[in-house]
Amino acid sequence: MRRYELMLVLRPDAPDERASAVIDRTTRYVVAEGGQIIKVAPWGRRRLAYPIERYREGSYHIIAFESPAEAIAELERSLQITEDVLRYLVVRTFRPARPRRDAASSGETYEGSDVPSGEDDEEQDTGERIDESESEAAPAAID
Repeated sequence: MRRYELMLVLRPDAPDERASAVIDRTTRYVVAEGGQIIKVAPWGRRRLAYPIERYREGSYHIIAFESPAEAIAELERSLQITEDVLRYLVVRTFRPARPRRDAASSGETYEGSDVPSGEDDEEQDTGERIDESESEAAPAAID
């Protein structure tokens, strides 16, 4: 299963019951499709960057969940036809990296990233050094 975040912008004049019904219907759909709800966070009313359907404010809600990839298309279709939803956005988020199997089996520790830390274990001398006196920088920049 993949991890997703859904941001909903609901109409600000929608009653609280209808807004909670949209969120409840969305979370029930995710669970029915074999997913799992991680977090539901209401952000409250916020000003929109531009008017949407003559509204200048929207009620924001974030839903973090895990779901099979096949279920996302149907979720988006249902949100698209819901009249209380002004905008929605579903993005895939990434989990922290897991330890590699070869590192775990050899007893090495794995810090969760394939990106080098920038600190070399051994200092390698390439033989090329920049002489600061031959720098093309302005003399004021050197001082």
